[in-house]
Amino acid sequence: MRSPLFTKLSILFRRRPSVSWLVLCLVSVFGLIALLESSYSSTFDSVASSTNPDVHTSYRKLKKLVRNDYLELNSLSVGANWIKDIGFCGKERENYVPCYNVSANTLTGLKDGEEFDRHCELSRGQPHCLVRPPKDYKIPLTWPAGRDIIWSGNVRLTKDQFLSSGSMTKRLMLLEENQIAFHSDDGMMVDSVKDHSHLIAEMIGLGSDAEFLQAGVRTVLDIGCGFGSFGGHLLSLKLMALCVAEYESSGSQVQFALERGLPAVIGNFISKQLPFPSLSYDMVHCAQCGIIWDSKDGLFLIEIDRVLKPGGYFILTSPTTRQQQDSSTSAKKGSMSTPLEEFSKKLCWSLLGQQEETFIWQKTVNSQCYSSQLSIPICKGEDMQLYYQPLAHCISGTSSNRWVPIHDRSGPLNSTDIEIHEVDPDDFFENSGFWKSALRSYWSLLSPLIFSDHPKRPGEEDPLPPYNMVRNVMDMNAHYGGLNAAMLEASKSVWVMNVVPLGARNTLPLILDRGFAGILHNWCEPFPTYPRTYDMLHANGLLSHIDSQDCSTLELLLEMDRILRPEGWIILSDTLGPIEKARMLATQIRWEARVIDLQNGSDQRLLVCQKPFTRK
Repeated sequence: MRSPLFTKLSILFRRRPSVSWLVLCLVSVFGLIALLESSYSSTFDSVASSTNPDVHTSYRKLKKLVRNDYLELNSLSVGANWIKDIGFCGKERENYVPCYNVSANTLTGLKDGEEFDRHCELSRGQPHCLVRPPKDYKIPLTWPAGRDIIWSGNVRLTKDQFLSSGSMTKRLMLLEENQIAFHSDDGMMVDSVKDHSHLIAEMIGLGSDAEFLQAGVRTVLDIGCGFGSFGGHLLSLKLMALCVAEYESSGSQVQFALERGLPAVIGNFISKQLPFPSLSYDMVHCAQCGIIWDSKDGLFLIEIDRVLKPGGYFILTSPTTRQQQDSSTSAKKGSMSTPLEEFSKKLCWSLLGQQEETFIWQKTVNSQCYSSQLSIPICKGEDMQLYYQPLAHCISGTSSNRWVPIHDRSGPLNSTDIEIHEVDPDDFFENSGFWKSALRSYWSLLSPLIFSDHPKRPGEEDPLPPYNMVRNVMDMNAHYGGLNAAMLEASKSVWVMNVVPLGARNTLPLILDRGFAGILHNWCEPFPTYPRTYDMLHANGLLSHIDSQDCSTLELLLEMDRILRPEGWIILSDTLGPIEKARMLATQIRWEARVIDLQNGSDQRLLVCQKPFTRK
């Protein structure tokens, strides 16, 4: 938002003002700043000393306006251009996901499924524009109502597509006027999702699915999750289930899951590894996910083994697998076996059981078992910083300090667990304490009052924030996952996608071992999600990191605008220089933006922004 002084200058001077006049203005501004400092320093100091230095307080209006006018005049004096708002993209980009342009990929000669994979190098050079919402877009319903009912105009699914879909989709949801209603007790299985979850628990030797946590199952990778009903049920059991499904131009599983407030990300089993380190998940689940697991010499199964923790489970529900297994069982003297059965033995997996179309394998807890299976070699080195690397025909994680069976883990991480990740426990717990305090301050800022002409002053009660309008949160530079932990402890009805930037210290294994959702990502590239899928974006130190990587701050903010829903929130924490640069760019993106001084004697600042609901 431009200050009144800058607006008056814009009216008075249609062309760029003269240098001599700018110098005169600058001298006047310096004098006014000095006067303000001397006149009001005692007042400001008394106010600041009466408040907790850890609590974020608002700028004083007059001092902020003077300083902003100085910065804007200074930018003019060094020859900066007049700021122009960035225009809107065409209607064809309403559901635009960069890096997944199948047509462009095909033209370059990609084939054998690779044309559907992620290729960001082909998406570079696109003109800057803001992805607009569809004409019928509406703000999602509050949680938990939004889990079971979404607006049909918010996702790309036509009535004709619904009517032509299979019976499975029709069992999952009901299309009514401008809403899509999901039936919580229905699902992708023959019976309900709850029955399917209970069946899995029984097959691994538990009394019910309520005992998953006691059995060491906290994190689940749900491949080809449909519309997220199974993951939603697991979340109700306090498990973290992340949906991973391929990019789809319409009827997208990932888009539907995120619209329902369920964790999801675009990911393919085609030619590249998933952006997770080895030993990441306690369970991998595939219910009719459409992947031919025994193809490509077992590369897909090796990838499952890579991300599974020792003692973890692979759940497969597939009519094709059942038919193959029945044919093998009926063969005389057991002379026949399916390729899937043979390959699972090479991976040292144990088949725990089969009921109808559901099969469950368990990964070995003995890392030495792989040495005796000469057909699949052991990978050399660790894969801590793997980022969409080609699928590898080797076994990972056997020499890692993190090779700990899931049954041996219980409760939150202790000092010994933290030291396995080469993290100082004192630093870890100090970080946790910081985010508990910061979260209380952040939540009080999520109100349009922060952008009013009369911002909250010290001593006034916090405005009531829109608790129920924040569900999908992304921490774009998650570090240890402290913000996620603070939100859980404060009983916020949110889930957090913890992103570890490529090039920063890789703390993703620690985050995943805490039972949180997380992913490795290069913020010089677009994030693998659909537009308007997050309610709040948070980043501490990411702007400085982007500068160190020689990447564009403007392109980062445009990507944030793409994945943030209308009326969603942005909280950026960084030093003064990157924050001021981002604030100037935020005006071009049409965000409401305000800088908050932390009042702790450092040059650390907060930039709090809200994306407007703009139609065009």
